[in-house]
Amino acid sequence: MELGLVGLGKMGGNMRERIRRAGHTVIGYDRNPDLADVHSLGDLVDKLKGPRVVWVMVPAGVATQTTIDELAELLSPGDIVVDGGNSRWTDDEKHAEQLNAKGIGFVDCGVSGGVWGLENGYALMYGGAAEHVARVQPIFDALKPEGEFGSVHAGKVGAGHFAKMVHNGIEYAMMQAYAEGWELLEAVDSVENVREVFRSWREGTVIRSWLLDLAVGALDDDEHLEKLRGYAEDSGEGRWTVEAAIDKAVPLPAITASLFARFASRQDDSPQMKMIAALRNQFGGHAVENKK
Repeated sequence: MELGLVGLGKMGGNMRERIRRAGHTVIGYDRNPDLADVHSLGDLVDKLKGPRVVWVMVPAGVATQTTIDELAELLSPGDIVVDGGNSRWTDDEKHAEQLNAKGIGFVDCGVSGGVWGLENGYALMYGGAAEHVARVQPIFDALKPEGEFGSVHAGKVGAGHFAKMVHNGIEYAMMQAYAEGWELLEAVDSVENVREVFRSWREGTVIRSWLLDLAVGALDDDEHLEKLRGYAEDSGEGRWTVEAAIDKAVPLPAITASLFARFASRQDDSPQMKMIAALRNQFGGHAVENKK
């Protein structure tokens, strides 16, 4: 299959490589000419044979909207646009309506996997009409992890990004729980090897997880996280999850508290936020702030 891919950064570049390894043709465009296969969106569209599939992997908001606006003028009826960025699910319906007016299909896809996705595969949650999803399915199959699980047609347009948003909200709460437990262990004199306690939990416990593995990796790098400042950003999806919960009157005390804890980290040098920052760096390559 032939795919156009817009956005070749930390995620998009590795996705291009994984799709190519699966035997598909990928023509990539990025504003950085050192990463791009073509020099413009127009060149990308011209090089693809119709009916085309173009996957957009750029930051949510203005960058995504600008790209979709341009593709709406360049593509032809029967083509499909996939938004694989972290767009807000409410924007998907607008994008689908905008493109549908031109006869262009739209699929939204939440993508999880971070810097590990190239080798391990990406968890995919996608939304859209069945016939549009079917057209993109070979790419989904190339990107997903090996095995039975790792991808899902979650429902209508917007369902993919909504599912990814909730996934990230759960991630917030899990990371916060690990961080709080780590800080409490560090505060007790009788526990002399907190790192090895965390390591021991990796087998035979109900709290074992990939996040726990990553926490141990962070502690192996910096046993007491002394090099990090206790400051953690939020991607925006935690906020959207809480806002959706308010709209639907669904109580989310753990996820909401974990989001507010990140806000608190911007006021004080929080020990818990050192672990959150370390985990975000481990699984997603997100920037950390070192102590000065």
